[in-house]
Amino acid sequence: MSQAQALWWASESFWRKTAIWVTAVSFVVLIFLTFDTVKQITAGSKRVPAYSVINQRIEYKFDEKRNFQAPVIGREEPLFGKKLTEQEAEALVSHGKMTTQSKNCIDCHTLLGNGSYYAPDLTKAWLDPVWGSKESREEAMVEFLMNPQLVAHNGIGRKMPNLKITEPEARAVVAFLKWMASIDTNGFPANFKSIDQADAPAAAASAAPAVQPAPAPAQQ
Repeated sequence: MSQAQALWWASESFWRKTAIWVTAVSFVVLIFLTFDTVKQITAGSKRVPAYSVINQRIEYKFDEKRNFQAPVIGREEPLFGKKLTEQEAEALVSHGKMTTQSKNCIDCHTLLGNGSYYAPDLTKAWLDPVWGSKESREEAMVEFLMNPQLVAHNGIGRKMPNLKITEPEARAVVAFLKWMASIDTNGFPANFKSIDQADAPAAAASAAPAVQPAPAPAQQ
């Protein structure tokens, strides 16, 4: 057996053909993964709800099978008390997304894993307990976005600068944050504690002593 036959795997021709085949197969796989990824991240898919989800309650519950907190879409709970059509919801969420981009929010914040960790992660900001209660959350978020310099972000005193966000922009950003909180991110960010989403209990009838009717006067 000649040396050339023994080292066929080291020949230039073999590796040239191998490189061509590997490149071609990788290109096909990349095309498939690209189309699959687009399908997975499109609004209205299994993991990314349609924009009209902002008309519903969004909460997180522990999924024992997946071993992390997963989003759960609940009862009707329109943003700012107004139910929107799919087109209206998309326009509002898109406006909010464009506002976060124009204000360069990812220079300090993280959204869906992209951005900086200087300021709080915004992926689940809609469910952040810092807003107090779900009843006051919407207006608290709008007020904060318009005047953020008045409130410290955390214990070390970092404050968000006033970015001159208008009220319509602030409301759109809140819509974007609510929609983003509905996305199934496989538990990211981890160890997140959600705001209490339970409805305020109805006033119990026994909360105050009932007024008893005065006894009828005795018959003479």
